[in-house]
Amino acid sequence: MKARTNSPLRIAQVSPLYESVPPKLYGGTERVVSYLTEELVQQGHEVTLFASGDSVTSANLIPCTPKSLRLDRSCVDQIAHHFVMLDKVLEHVAREEFDVVHFHIDYFHFPISRAYRIPHATTLHGRLDLADLPPLYRRYPDMPVVSISHSQRKPLPFANWIGNVYHGLPGNALKPGEGKGKYLAFLGRICPEKRVDRAIEIAVKTGHPLKIAAKIDRVDREYFETKIKHLLDQPGIEFVGEITENQKSEFLGNASALLFPIDWPEPFGLAMIEAMACGTPTLAFRCGSVPEILTPVTGQIVETMDEAVSAVERLLAMDRSAVRRGFEARFTASRMAQDYVSLYESIVAVRETSAPRSSAALLMPLPQLEEHLIL
Repeated sequence: MKARTNSPLRIAQVSPLYESVPPKLYGGTERVVSYLTEELVQQGHEVTLFASGDSVTSANLIPCTPKSLRLDRSCVDQIAHHFVMLDKVLEHVAREEFDVVHFHIDYFHFPISRAYRIPHATTLHGRLDLADLPPLYRRYPDMPVVSISHSQRKPLPFANWIGNVYHGLPGNALKPGEGKGKYLAFLGRICPEKRVDRAIEIAVKTGHPLKIAAKIDRVDREYFETKIKHLLDQPGIEFVGEITENQKSEFLGNASALLFPIDWPEPFGLAMIEAMACGTPTLAFRCGSVPEILTPVTGQIVETMDEAVSAVERLLAMDRSAVRRGFEARFTASRMAQDYVSLYESIVAVRETSAPRSSAALLMPLPQLEEHLIL
């Protein structure tokens, strides 16, 4: 079926409320939602963003909490606020204000999306290798979902995948740097799966300084105190802490290389393309999405610590301008938005041929979209 093209769409973006859009500090999903929302507006679409009230956007913002839940110390039950947001989404859907609703909140909306036949797609931003998830996705085989890497799909091959869209950044969000700082960089969270301990070991064994810009969640505080904190006392290791978006260009651009020594099925890994945008090559362990994101032009992929240590000098010799070109070719926000618009148009086309948009049709289940895949 041929989807309609070149027509502006009325699109709702539904973001998690844990961080603002964009986040003030660390936050992957909400940052991607921001990049996508702003690019869709730039491309001429009518976009409504459901997010926290401290979000900043050129779209029509419908605030669902006064501020992001992580910054709200009075918030105890974060899920309650998401249910309020879903009710607001439903109010606007009932008035037929959107051609398509794009959810970024996992499966919270599945029951109402099915019951009210909302034309929608859901990007799954997290890990899917959890034993609790297969029963859920078998219960909702009609929910159209989008992956952020093909690797992410492996635990749920039977889900209703309608496309794969890699994340993207605005071309001018991060500026290329020359690596003048002569240090290795770690950017992300302090948690067992991100393996900052590996990054420290690599830096110590190769004799290169390491700067660690990382968030420590409350759930990971004990891990930091017992497993990581004492490692920071070694020569050349500097813990910078959580940095803002405005600080990333300097942090990554001045770095000789980014260390991404993960030990889990990473769904995407935004830090890798942030480093690319700065012309900074990445050393990553072969887990999850890494082989899909990095190429021999943009980084080095290893499987053991010995390989990682020996790869550092090759990494430092890589062409930084070629790394930046690798970003521009594959990971811009413009490309990401275009991919999503193609999916939106397919969803709208299927909806228009399946049933009229009327209140009488709201209780009909959304049709399967597998035969209409375009990505």
